[in-house]
Amino acid sequence: MSEESLISPELTTKEKIKKESIEFFRDLIIVIAVVFFIRTFIAEPFQISGQSMSTSYYDKEFIIVDRFSYLDVPVLKNGAISRWDVIVFKPNVSKEKQYYIKRVIGLPWETLKIEDGQVYIKKVGWTEFIQLDEKYLSAVNKGLTFVRWEKKAHEYTVPANSYFVMWDNRNASTDSRECFFSCMIDGHSNFIVKNDIVWKVFLDLGYFNFKAFSFVHPDLGVSTTPRFLSSPRQYNY
Repeated sequence: MSEESLISPELTTKEKIKKESIEFFRDLIIVIAVVFFIRTFIAEPFQISGQSMSTSYYDKEFIIVDRFSYLDVPVLKNGAISRWDVIVFKPNVSKEKQYYIKRVIGLPWETLKIEDGQVYIKKVGWTEFIQLDEKYLSAVNKGLTFVRWEKKAHEYTVPANSYFVMWDNRNASTDSRECFFSCMIDGHSNFIVKNDIVWKVFLDLGYFNFKAFSFVHPDLGVSTTPRFLSSPRQYNY
């Protein structure tokens, strides 16, 4: 075999363009598929709107929310929702706000009591309530959890496959205590079901103020430096 027969013939300009186009669209399809897979099954960026989770999270902060943690994958033994998880879910009460961010307080079959500004839990099989030590609450919220500002006791028994959730900024807006708007409206409930929970907060990326070129919040004057995995997305009690 001659040496010349081992040399591949050069592609014509038309063939090169065709080859490069095929490679470009192949790579584009792969990228789109990977992004779709990640955003559908693993994680997604999200920006907080409002001060309902202050001071754990502030308005305008960016977070990465994790969908994978709550997928029922028996081999990985995940899917469990724990007390103190900060979650993003569909409240199904407002067309303007499709998603809410709140913290899980009561688990299925537990009885939750709010009295004199404190929160108590009675687990399944327990005979007495224990007071929750909510160390993630700010000084202006600690000991000030009320239902319609009443000091009398309000009890809630969480149904199966349901959860009782509240803001960290306890009296800034509505949550499970008031059925996320008003319990007087038909169809509204104090509880959310697992199917309405879409994401668990995973990373806290903070908020960068480009005008001041810093992580200081432009309206609040507080630092919103990224806390990544050290964000108060969950709490061990």
